[in-house]
Amino acid sequence: MRAPEPLPATRVVAAPAVLDGIATDGGITLRLAVDEALVLGGGAVVDDEAALVEDEAGFVGWWLTPDELTEVAHHLEWTIPAERPALAQGLVAGVPARLWLTEERSLLLVSGAYAHELVERLP
Repeated sequence: MRAPEPLPATRVVAAPAVLDGIATDGGITLRLAVDEALVLGGGAVVDDEAALVEDEAGFVGWWLTPDELTEVAHHLEWTIPAERPALAQGLVAGVPARLWLTEERSLLLVSGAYAHELVERLP
């Protein structure tokens, strides 16, 4: 597997309604939990002074071709969601990771601390 790309992001922890209203400049908002989101690229504008908004540099990833996604799917212990867009998470080749899936493309993202493990375990 090729080397991962850095995924500069903004982590936002706030009430669910606040997360629903995050504005981005072309970024992708991934809902990690009910009260937590990760905004990849494009920055995040959050209209709540109580929200925690911090730069996040701990994730890396791979934009996957359809063939690469099929190969990654062979290393999952869970089923890829059919409905898109979707954020799925679990073990990929035994490494905790997430998949952001849209009709057009897919992103495999992992904590930078685990990237070397994933590279070693995937072809």
